[in-house]
Amino acid sequence: MTKNEYSSVSKVPAITLGFWLIKILATTLGETAGDTLSMTWLGETTPHATHSWLSGYLVGTVVFGAVLAAMVWIQIKARSFNPWLYWATIGASTTAGTTLADFADRSLGIGYPGGSVLLLACVLASLFAWHRSLGTVDVNTVVGPKPETFYWITITFSQTLGTALGDWIADSGPGYSGGALIFGAGLLLLVALYYATDLSRVALFWAAFILTRPLGATVGDFLDKPIAKGGLAFSRPLASAALAVVIVLLIFLLPQRAGQHPGAEEAK
Repeated sequence: MTKNEYSSVSKVPAITLGFWLIKILATTLGETAGDTLSMTWLGETTPHATHSWLSGYLVGTVVFGAVLAAMVWIQIKARSFNPWLYWATIGASTTAGTTLADFADRSLGIGYPGGSVLLLACVLASLFAWHRSLGTVDVNTVVGPKPETFYWITITFSQTLGTALGDWIADSGPGYSGGALIFGAGLLLLVALYYATDLSRVALFWAAFILTRPLGATVGDFLDKPIAKGGLAFSRPLASAALAVVIVLLIFLLPQRAGQHPGAEEAK
């Protein structure tokens, strides 16, 4: 490739500590915001409905899915990295992932294990197709429409998987706080592997990216579920608003820069 072909930076942020902090908060917001619409405002489902197709989960998925599609289209059309647009799109993917996972697990009746396995297969299939088509799944190479399309498809599947996985682990015994500790420990293990081994940085990134979602899901549920179910019983809308304010402040305060295409230095 020529130098000019490598002149543009990635359309996604540089992977920094600030990136991970905002990502975890965004996934937590996705859980509380998704539940606000599908559970608090729509009453989880319409009459008869844990088994009804016309459920709060389905309505929430349609609403947030439409927002996500619009945000992804704008993000792909953008000519350069825009932190506000990027994080708004991430937020849309986490809320859509929350309602979609709940719809699959509960309204379709496949349960948390079935939903987790199905969505993990979708994530792996997306990564496989991406790698087969472009030769890499390194997020720093996301500089054009094709890699961006793969990127957002993979992210949406991973956000949906995270909700199903988080609910599965939490409901299997540890509870929401215990689930958060388990996924937090998993992230710390990945950090240790990053600094102590030569394992693929791309593989470690995607493992961490996927794990932040169930961490956010369990933290979000811990905040807003009833005390009798192991939560703190905070208002979902208020918790969502508070998380959104913190995210906005962090985007203002923390440096936001695009990732560097890995071929840029070689092309100089």
